[in-house]
Amino acid sequence: MFDEPGFPRDADLENSGITLETFVYCSRASEGVDDAEVDRIIEFSQRRNAARSITGMLVFGSGVFFQWVEGPPTEVKSLITSINGDSRHHDIVELDRSVDHRERLYPAWEMERVEADDIRTVLQDALESAEDKKNIAALTRILEHLGSEPFESLGES
Repeated sequence: MFDEPGFPRDADLENSGITLETFVYCSRASEGVDDAEVDRIIEFSQRRNAARSITGMLVFGSGVFFQWVEGPPTEVKSLITSINGDSRHHDIVELDRSVDHRERLYPAWEMERVEADDIRTVLQDALESAEDKKNIAALTRILEHLGSEPFESLGES
């Protein structure tokens, strides 16, 4: 499906245990960026990210972006350069950046917009489907930070 050598096939994208770079940041929207512009960003990102094997989500509310992306390290590095050069936002704060050998949290999301009110549900869905201990621990910490109940039922699987 991908034209360039080195890109994984669709079946490989859904397998756990691939090397992924994760980049999480927040930023402030520039003047004039509204919901319609964010919808255009999502549409463009979905097309472009599918070709680059990048998945993730974008939350927008009250003039603030929160974005989480993951994919092949080379592609994510290129995306980070684009993000940093995008005039539609400023005050970019890197919250997390890592390279791990793990499963994807949302393998079918080339880029999905998540409403700020729904972020807890999205993170809980990711936690329920996660098998990787690093993902489980990180998602649990984030949800606890958001005021959720402890997830004692997860055990040490």
